[in-house]
Amino acid sequence: MLMSQRAAGNHHNGKGLQERFISVRENTLKICTNLERDDYMVQSTVDTSPPKWHLAHTTWFFDRFILRDFLKANHPVDLVYDRIFNSYYHSLGTFLDKSKRMMLSRPSLEEVLKYRKITEERILDVMEKHDGELHNLVEIGINHEQQHQELLIMDIKENMFNSPYRPSFSTKRPSGGKVSPLTWQNFEGGLVDIGHDGNGFSFDNELPRHKEYLQPYRISRRLVTNGEYIEFIHDRGYSRPELWLSEGWDAVKAHGWRMPHYWVENMDGFSFFTPNGMERVRPEEPVCHVSFFEADAFARWKGCSLPSEFQWENAMISSSHDDGNFFDDGTYHPAVQQGDILHGPGGCWEWTASSYAPYPGYKPLEGAVGEYNGKFMSGKMVLRGASAATPKDHARLTYRNFYHPESRWQYSGFRLAEVL
Repeated sequence: MLMSQRAAGNHHNGKGLQERFISVRENTLKICTNLERDDYMVQSTVDTSPPKWHLAHTTWFFDRFILRDFLKANHPVDLVYDRIFNSYYHSLGTFLDKSKRMMLSRPSLEEVLKYRKITEERILDVMEKHDGELHNLVEIGINHEQQHQELLIMDIKENMFNSPYRPSFSTKRPSGGKVSPLTWQNFEGGLVDIGHDGNGFSFDNELPRHKEYLQPYRISRRLVTNGEYIEFIHDRGYSRPELWLSEGWDAVKAHGWRMPHYWVENMDGFSFFTPNGMERVRPEEPVCHVSFFEADAFARWKGCSLPSEFQWENAMISSSHDDGNFFDDGTYHPAVQQGDILHGPGGCWEWTASSYAPYPGYKPLEGAVGEYNGKFMSGKMVLRGASAATPKDHARLTYRNFYHPESRWQYSGFRLAEVL
């Protein structure tokens, strides 16, 4: 997941930033509303983290990167937190192996919630006395927490799916509707501007803004649906090695893939696990929780490709930016994309054909935050857009998400592209 960031051109005044800080911190707790106490300790795979750890780590981030510098006296933090709630900052010392986070029965949930409250009060206090660089750091911390809100939802969903009860963790669901046929939008290509323009917050891997040359191309106006993906399954898509990249075919055989993650085949079709529990697959909804390898194989089956991240960004400037569904809706599930328009971000992160690599002239940030991003630029593929678990004010067209190509527990879908 994206982890390196830069507060570029922060336009929040002090009061507005304080209100946003409070709101974001409250939203993290709202995600946990339907959890039982024991759910906070569950870590069902090596990819996930226990909800209690997310609550503590996002607090530790504000504590370690802000309070240690701006509040040097009377700091009550247990220094063991620096090891158990550090994610992977080697420059800050040793840290607990991720696979062992479920072992942290101490500190208790009550102690973690108290840690959150104390830290929030102290952050608000130092914000009253400082601005400038401190406010930029708070902006970074807010965006970091919003990343973990999405991770928290992803991890809760994975944990609940692996429970024998497969319980629901949300009471809302996106409304249905009729999906439009898949149509295309053409683009002339040529030299285009790519990357963040410096207006507002960005992560450092969105910089520097630069030129890319694109051949003329077209891109599908919406994401591929469950119904279209079922056609791929029924045409033996998972049994035809000619459709798959070599490592993708290895993954199919190693993991026994036969359908998207969270899907189960029944006598009368497919069901899947949603935040509302197990439901029948709805053909009109975007297919979600597929790996890059599966998205790429489907595109080959259709005689198309996935868009590059540059094709995607250039196209989305012309999209309808407000028709997607996000974390704010509270459904945590992709909605039907209705209407023959170029649908913008929301619902699912979208796999692209681009490897995760630095932009020309990229330089990582100095200090510990420099570990966030640059060191992960190997062996991963870029996803663009946003998902039903992404806070809307955290999404932007230049955002570069990234995962290993075989990853499936994130909210990942795809659309198609062709060079003309």
